Amino acid sequence: MTLTQSTAVEVDTPESTKNRPRRARESLRAAPWLAPGLILIIGVVLFPAGYMIYTSTRTISKAGVDRGPAGAANYETLFALPDLPGVLVRTLVWVVAVVIGTVCVSLLLAHFLNKAFPGRRFVRLMLIIPWAASVLMTTMIVYYMFEPNYGLVNNFLMQLSQHFDFLSAFSNADYGFTKRMPAAFIIAIFVAIFVSLPFTTYTLLAGYQAIPRETLEAACVDKASRWQTYWHVTLPQLRPALMAASIINIINVYNSYPILKVMTGSMPGFDADTTTTMMFKILQTNQRADVAAALSVVNFVIVIAVISVYMWLVKPLKSVED
Repeated sequence: MTLTQSTAVEVDTPESTKNRPRRARESLRAAPWLAPGLILIIGVVLFPAGYMIYTSTRTISKAGVDRGPAGAANYETLFALPDLPGVLVRTLVWVVAVVIGTVCVSLLLAHFLNKAFPGRRFVRLMLIIPWAASVLMTTMIVYYMFEPNYGLVNNFLMQLSQHFDFLSAFSNADYGFTKRMPAAFIIAIFVAIFVSLPFTTYTLLAGYQAIPRETLEAACVDKASRWQTYWHVTLPQLRPALMAASIINIINVYNSYPILKVMTGSMPGFDADTTTTMMFKILQTNQRADVAAALSVVNFVIVIAVISVYMWLVKPLKSVED
């Protein structure tokens, strides 16, 4: 037994030694193709993230001068803010409402666009408009529609209030949806859903078109109803597309700044902010780059934790299906 094992080692070692130069050459050949991506990841992701963590442990003056290490003092200052719990709850409401609303509406749109009907190509092209237009421009249009003095929606409600008593709250010209909570926050949620629909819908539409036709035909042969076919056949097949769309939407919505900046950024204090807009207010208004960096680290940890929990919840379902 020992002789056989030693002989096997003597036979395998020269073979593996012979393959090492070939593997090294293959790695060198792949290096020029991998290098741009690695440089991009290091320069755009790893270095900024590392510098953000480093800044959160430093004492930065209002002029931007590094005055030395601060340890955990910036995090203590951050968690001592009385507005932070409300901001965290508002951030949770913001992400959950926008992501769930976007996915639900996109499921309906993708199901509709997956069917053959006259003008389907035109409708699919029209769906790209919210995606092609600037998010800031779209938000500004909605903002001025609800502006208290000359907004179209606000003036329309003022005129209706003269005929309907239940709209009497809008009879005052100073009433403005964009000037108070929670009206401005709710409008921002609808704007975020609107601008997120194209990407999510097209992702789910690709998932629809990847479903084998034989699977749906087998459900029809088994005399399954439309709802049973959708719930037990179509929806499980859409799980990879749903997972990808949900993760990307969570990241985008959580870090969304332009929509909330336009809709609620002018309100004093942190009563209408999420962690992202709060971070910029701490940086711009309070001029505390170190505390803002600490909040950025907290944001980063929260996003990673939420995505990890989501993937952990989805993985068992996928394994059962397999």
